[in-house]
Amino acid sequence: MNKPINMIKDELVRTAIEYRQNAYAPYSNFKVGAAVQGGSGKIYGGCNMENASYGLTICAERSAITRAVAAGEREITRVAVVTEAAEVSMPCGACRQVILEFGREADILCCDVEGNCNKYTTGELMPNFDDSDAFRNKLEEVKNKPK
Repeated sequence: MNKPINMIKDELVRTAIEYRQNAYAPYSNFKVGAAVQGGSGKIYGGCNMENASYGLTICAERSAITRAVAAGEREITRVAVVTEAAEVSMPCGACRQVILEFGREADILCCDVEGNCNKYTTGELMPNFDDSDAFRNKLEEVKNKPK
């Protein structure tokens, strides 16, 4: 396990902490905030939004990535995820897959509300993803299609 480092001064982490306050989590009371930095350098925040039908819940990471994509981003360089759990929380499998789609080389910061973060790479969280030339070429082709 990584040793946590305090990154409270990092704008990405502060944004995730801020967005966590807006989380809608009446069923689990587990509020999550996230922020992603797009290839442009711009930061986008998001929070989790629960639903009585748990399968319709939206994770904070995917919320932030959706905002980035809606703004025209096609690359994510960094991700911060913030919870108040005793141990920093990792993105779920679905979020890891979406992070991989837009951030194959992204750094992922898993933090507590005080800004203490463990840093991972996408490769560390998704160690066995398809990294073949055919997959990379198709992904680049899809990302570079005219909007």
